[in-house]
Amino acid sequence: MKPEMRRVTLVILLMLFGATAASARSLEAIRERGALTLCAHPNALPFASRRDADPGFQVEIAKALANQLGVSLEQRWVVNSFQYRRADCDIVLDAIADRAVLAEVGLRMSRPYQRSSVALAVGANSSAASLADLRPGQRVGVQVGSIASMTLSKRGVQTSPFVFEDEIMDALAKNEIDAAAVTPAAIGWFNQVHPDARVRRIPAFEDDPDLNWNVAVGMVSPDEKLRQGLDAALEALLANGTLARIYAHYNVELQSPK
Repeated sequence: MKPEMRRVTLVILLMLFGATAASARSLEAIRERGALTLCAHPNALPFASRRDADPGFQVEIAKALANQLGVSLEQRWVVNSFQYRRADCDIVLDAIADRAVLAEVGLRMSRPYQRSSVALAVGANSSAASLADLRPGQRVGVQVGSIASMTLSKRGVQTSPFVFEDEIMDALAKNEIDAAAVTPAAIGWFNQVHPDARVRRIPAFEDDPDLNWNVAVGMVSPDEKLRQGLDAALEALLANGTLARIYAHYNVELQSPK
């Protein structure tokens, strides 16, 4: 991993867990409590949500993992780094699977279970077939301070910064920008809930190692039994098709880690 990507990843992890995260629980302690605790955002579909009908794939996967461990799932709703520090959670989902970076903040990861990336989306009426087809002056929506933002700027592509992916997709739908650099999950969910305003994914960053990554369960210094238990649970959920079905409910494709 390049130093630039490594620094950004470390910042993300520190925000997720906090540099002074609460004490870790062992698998035995989790089973004595009868609950595995997930930290997730309350309003970030398709990732997580308070909504009972569509709680998000992070919540559904965490429930399936808890079931495999023989416990229930508790959720801690958090929206910023200060809340993460106090949340006392056991796991977060969608952690970037980089052992070296995780070790720097005292965290461990499960086996990778999904592949994610930054993808490029354009409106249905766009003639662009790849990033190279964007004309001078056309703007790409990016998350502020992201690797995608820096990558595009180095290539001379004009960008427009946003805080959240759903804001980028809304701007693309309103023709306020010409393309959107977001995760495939954001594209899939947008097309599912906007069937009359679907967007199209085009090639852009497939060969860039900084914009493609494996996803794992992030654990706050677990004991070895908890790590092994979550690895076994993920293996079972991959083998019986549960993870694929959960992602498909949100129009997201399960990709094998590389």
